[in-house]
Amino acid sequence: MIKINNPYNLLDKHLCFGCSDKNPIGLKLNFTKDGDTIAAVWKPNEHYQGFYQVLHGGIQATLLDEVAGWVVQVVCQTSGVTSEMKVTYHKPVSTSDEEIRIEARILQYRDRYVDIEAALFNAQGLKCTTALVTYFLFPEKVAKEKLYYPGKEAFL
Repeated sequence: MIKINNPYNLLDKHLCFGCSDKNPIGLKLNFTKDGDTIAAVWKPNEHYQGFYQVLHGGIQATLLDEVAGWVVQVVCQTSGVTSEMKVTYHKPVSTSDEEIRIEARILQYRDRYVDIEAALFNAQGLKCTTALVTYFLFPEKVAKEKLYYPGKEAFL
């Protein structure tokens, strides 16, 4: 398992809700790479609940979209944008869990799109939420020129 660097945290105005260490209300996710799987662990708390002590479904979707986005950055080696996302909620996730795990991997490439499978596991290791996330991929040159993509070397 390899820790992934977040080169975007070097940008002064980087406030990504999912991964920036500068966003005071953000999730502050940190990622690892194991083969072609990207993962993170995160501690939910009561500020992210929907129903009492249940992690809000929108936060769950955000976690899954974010880990899929890091698959694009690190595994696909470019930037992209979410084109489509189908989320399935299997079990509630407690905001009192010590930590949850999110992970994602590529299912298939289709022209300039990539389909990514993402999953969220509770503290007991049960799969609670899954998503099929389709990203539109930018050519690496466009990603570097317009989206600050720093190149694959910056992440590992």
